[in-house]
Amino acid sequence: MIAAMSFFAILFALLIEQARPLARSNPIHAGLRAWALSVCRGFDAGQSHHGWVAWSLAVLVPPVAVLAVHWALLHWLGWPLALVWSVAVLYITLGFRQFSHHFTAIRDALEDGDAAEARARLAQWKQVDASELPRSEIVRHVIEYSVIAAHRHVFGVLAWYSVFAALGLGPAGAVLYRLAEFVARYWGSRSRVVTAHPPSESLQRASERAWMVIDWLPARLTAMSFAVVGSFEEAIEGWRFHAQRFPNDNDGVVLAATAGAINVRLGGEALRSHAGGVQVQAGFEAGADIGDSDATPGREPDVGHLRSVVGLVWRSVVVWMLVLALLTLARLLG
Repeated sequence: MIAAMSFFAILFALLIEQARPLARSNPIHAGLRAWALSVCRGFDAGQSHHGWVAWSLAVLVPPVAVLAVHWALLHWLGWPLALVWSVAVLYITLGFRQFSHHFTAIRDALEDGDAAEARARLAQWKQVDASELPRSEIVRHVIEYSVIAAHRHVFGVLAWYSVFAALGLGPAGAVLYRLAEFVARYWGSRSRVVTAHPPSESLQRASERAWMVIDWLPARLTAMSFAVVGSFEEAIEGWRFHAQRFPNDNDGVVLAATAGAINVRLGGEALRSHAGGVQVQAGFEAGADIGDSDATPGREPDVGHLRSVVGLVWRSVVVWMLVLALLTLARLLG
């Protein structure tokens, strides 16, 4: 039964998250922000090694604690409680509903012909000035933000959770991935975080470099899954030849594969942020350039592409779950 824990933990977490999503304002996310801030204040002294020490404490200590609880439950109280623990951790780190309500509201506004409402919803979601965006650009930005959010909230978490769980490390991989993404955004050079102790350049570089390494494999697995369930040849061609159009290599792979998979033009001039404060949602950092080079090949973005994105993401989830189910069955029979 232990071999099947990973599959059922993911399944139960997704079902619970669909029925009762985690509220945007919750004590867990508030605690993470407080944890990152305290580590920054206590260990970021500006030197290069201080940056790596602070990053290591912020990102590695919580997964170790999660792993300790998992092992304690598994060896002392049995696999059922260990399964409950994994479901609880995945519920916090994994899920669509932490961002999908923004996507749905913008899509509904566009389908109703209310571009002004769609602009307002987009500005509220990403804290950007969307007042001058034409309709096609609203759609394009929604696709880009939503695909990256799906990657970071779902597929990236699935990837690292599955790897760590296969090694007997329980849900520690899911926590590692989400924390690495969070601190890279919270401490990042484009962050609008205002504190009494802003992160040093050394800490910003350490968090950004570590995040690039940690997200390298999940980004390519996400792109491959989009290719499998979408237009395969076009997605692979986009991955190979157009990922460099985006400034972030990992995000570029995901977005270029998405553009090819559903035949939509992505990239080009990005939104400019005019907002302050802390953003805790997945997606591009406020003020980040989604791409200032030429856009990828494809059709002009329209509302129909939003439904294509939904289908692409959910088909990919089904493929991931089928693969995990087959691997689980093979371990049980082997």
